[in-house]
Amino acid sequence: MGLTPELLPMIVTVTLARAATALAERRAIVKRLSAIHDLGAMDVLCTDKTGTLTEATIRLVRTIDGVGTQSPRALALAVVNSRFESGMRSPLDEAILAATASEAAGWTKLDEVPFDFERRRISVLVEHGGARSLIVKGAPEDLLRLSGRFETADGQERPLDAATRAACQATLDGLGGEGFRALGIARREVAADHAIAAISDESDLVFCGFAVFLDPPKVSAGETIRALAAAGITVKVLTGDNEQVTRHVFAEIGVAVTGVLTGDALSELSDEALLGQLPRVNLFCRVNPQQKHRILLGLKRLGHVVGFMGDGINDAPALHAADVGISVDGAADAARAAADIILLDHDLSVVNQAVLAGRAAVQNVAKYVLMGSSSNFGNMFSMAGAALFLPFLPMLPIQILLNNLMYDVSEIAIPFDRVDEEQVAAPVSWDVRLIERFMLVFGPLSSVFDFLTFYVLLHVFGAGEALFQTGWFIVSMTTQVLVVFAIRTRRAFFRSRPRGLLVGLALGVVALAIVLPLLPVGAWFGFVAPPPLFFAFLFGTTLAYLALVEVAKWLFFGTPLRSMSRGATW
Repeated sequence: MGLTPELLPMIVTVTLARAATALAERRAIVKRLSAIHDLGAMDVLCTDKTGTLTEATIRLVRTIDGVGTQSPRALALAVVNSRFESGMRSPLDEAILAATASEAAGWTKLDEVPFDFERRRISVLVEHGGARSLIVKGAPEDLLRLSGRFETADGQERPLDAATRAACQATLDGLGGEGFRALGIARREVAADHAIAAISDESDLVFCGFAVFLDPPKVSAGETIRALAAAGITVKVLTGDNEQVTRHVFAEIGVAVTGVLTGDALSELSDEALLGQLPRVNLFCRVNPQQKHRILLGLKRLGHVVGFMGDGINDAPALHAADVGISVDGAADAARAAADIILLDHDLSVVNQAVLAGRAAVQNVAKYVLMGSSSNFGNMFSMAGAALFLPFLPMLPIQILLNNLMYDVSEIAIPFDRVDEEQVAAPVSWDVRLIERFMLVFGPLSSVFDFLTFYVLLHVFGAGEALFQTGWFIVSMTTQVLVVFAIRTRRAFFRSRPRGLLVGLALGVVALAIVLPLLPVGAWFGFVAPPPLFFAFLFGTTLAYLALVEVAKWLFFGTPLRSMSRGATW
């Protein structure tokens, strides 16, 4: 029992619960407590562009034909497609319907080929005035590829030859370069008895133009990404938009593009080749849900702790695959169900705050683990050593239990303790080998003072069984409780201010351990009153022990500023 860290489950639970409460005050709801630890260890955050880098206030600004002329015809077809689309409407559909009072009067829906992320388009089979048409809306590049003719703004049809196709592509590229998103609009006339829409119908289309949308960049996005980078977190954007649009957004918020990989290029890469590309690429364009999932798995294979921020139904697989899944309050049900953390505000800065809270939680748990493992190991090491030459028990079983109880009481305040700024400056992850080394260094170090105490008690004070047990109990309690002020920080202990609750409990427990043998209740535990000179020895021994721990801490971790600049690894 002396070796068992009985308080650890409570320390972990209370620490994580306090972090969750703090995040709730910042409008972030934690669904899985252990996700707070994963946040502390996260070093890569993958996110969509919309709502993260942009304001997510998408509005339709115009509809044009392939060469840039305003086209009411393209708008009318876009409205019909969006009006009759079944299932969950995208923000682009909502923007189309909100931009015009035009209704789909006179049109009748016959069938539909639903949207999917492989085709990146949706088709509706409709009838108007006895004529039937397939109206297709989707990725402009794909619709241009599937079209053999194009329709001008005045309704004339012309062949989509190489020159015209190049002009349409130039129009699209120009929109992207200015930061506009675009959907392609196309149609195909079908026979009057054509009653079922099929994917095979999406060929030999008439390209009618572009629906052009604006989603302004978020002013704070660039600053937040730089703050995350300074905290050791790389942000990678995974978007369905094309490269030009996303590059424009990156330029607007002042973030450099270190590398680009499109969905088409990614599909040609083997898993090993993708692993080689991932470190340099921070922008993935025209990627589908399966490719997002593949990117996340690749990053995890490289040893990263990965977070993913998404809000669409298609983001659910990636949210599941990530170490930390983050969604928003207005997200699709599937995305919210798969997420570990729900943001009530679609703001990347909240993620930065959540990361700092996660790191602080891990650091506070680490304090108890390091102190508990080293002090318990040291006490038991001393107990085993003393048993080799003493004719009596070094400490009675009830005294060991009391020691554990009082020590744990002094540590109850650890979840409420402050954490030094440099300790949350970089991702924090568990390092079991470091904990083992810490225990093997600082445990025997405390035993050195225990053996010194044994010698003084036996040969200076001539202690018998009761006085020996009492003296060691007091020294053991005083040193292992007060060492918290040295171990809780990698700074010199006087340069890091603990919470008042921790100070109060620690000093209170030490005072109780010193006073208890002097009270009548002390006899219940087998204690006797030590001689006055013992307390002078206690004072000198405690100071010497804490000073030696400070020196050992400096040697163990290296200079605090240097070690913390690399981040905290426990």
